[in-house]
Amino acid sequence: MFVLFPGFSCIFLPVCCHLHLVSDFYLNLATVFMKTLVTGASGFIGSAVVRGLIAAGHDVRVLLRVQSDRANVAGLPVEIVTGDLTDKASLERALNGCRALFHVAADYRMWVPDPDRLYAINVTGTRDIMQAAMAAGVERVVYTSSVATLGLHSNGAPADEDTPVSLADMIGHYKRSKYLAEEEVRRLVREEGLPAVIVNPSAPIGPRDIKPTPTGRIIVETMCGRMPAYVDTGLNLVHVDDVATGHLLAFERAQVGERYVLGAQNMTLKQILAEIARLSGRRPPRIRLPHGVILPMAYVAEAWARITGAAEPRVSVDSVRLSKKTMFFSIEKARRELGFAPRPAAEALADAVRWFREHGYCN
Repeated sequence: MFVLFPGFSCIFLPVCCHLHLVSDFYLNLATVFMKTLVTGASGFIGSAVVRGLIAAGHDVRVLLRVQSDRANVAGLPVEIVTGDLTDKASLERALNGCRALFHVAADYRMWVPDPDRLYAINVTGTRDIMQAAMAAGVERVVYTSSVATLGLHSNGAPADEDTPVSLADMIGHYKRSKYLAEEEVRRLVREEGLPAVIVNPSAPIGPRDIKPTPTGRIIVETMCGRMPAYVDTGLNLVHVDDVATGHLLAFERAQVGERYVLGAQNMTLKQILAEIARLSGRRPPRIRLPHGVILPMAYVAEAWARITGAAEPRVSVDSVRLSKKTMFFSIEKARRELGFAPRPAAEALADAVRWFREHGYCN
């Protein structure tokens, strides 16, 4: 049986093909009119996700704190709702009328003077917004976790979504809070039918890293000639815009309850610093410091931060302890199931160096 379907090169199509095209048409049409809430939209990953959603036709609403730096969303066609993850009423207001939620917001600090605040945002806040999403009838949730929640191999081999791990393996309050938050999301999926998928970005780099992030600080310090030495460790780098693309692919294609590493390329810190130096016309650092030398400096830096009231020390004890582990990951599951295809790390580093230079981070 054949039917007429104008506008395609094959005018007569089998009914099964016709129904598939009609289904895709209405899915795309629904996306155009979909009200989507994004938390953490003023941040590094969140602002990239917002841009991706706008390009895909979503009607985007963002939840921002009163004190949020709004430079990353300035001029974007989004609806802004003022609120906070610790304010349940604001979460309910923000989710009213939304069919989709991208929960990207988190307190991303390796050291905090008050860990209770970090857990209130990352764990309790995540639980509260997920429950509010279910109450609001949200049909799809993408939760931004982190590779920090995943297990690691002692031999440095790339880990993946199934590498064994427990709370006892989490170093520091940030990792513990993200692990507990992800476990809460997975519990809500199992026990209460939360329609969520989980993405685990590695170390994103690229434009709009205003703060900057810990990885961004490494790039800035190196391109500005302020990185005289390094420690022996490794990271998985990924362009922040590819992370955003991975979020949308997870939204469209992932199975509820599944999680996906969104990374790109595994590199040693020595390799990363060498590439940054090449891009910025500087000599790479040649001195490799043992972790034992850095650790006492980290204790002093944390003590000074407490005395002076600084938001964060330049180096923390937890970051030094983490650097003893090679943070290499496999993205094969995301490639296979989502069609995730990130660009090489060298291109991401080039974009990051260019953005930091253009915005005067070395002045």
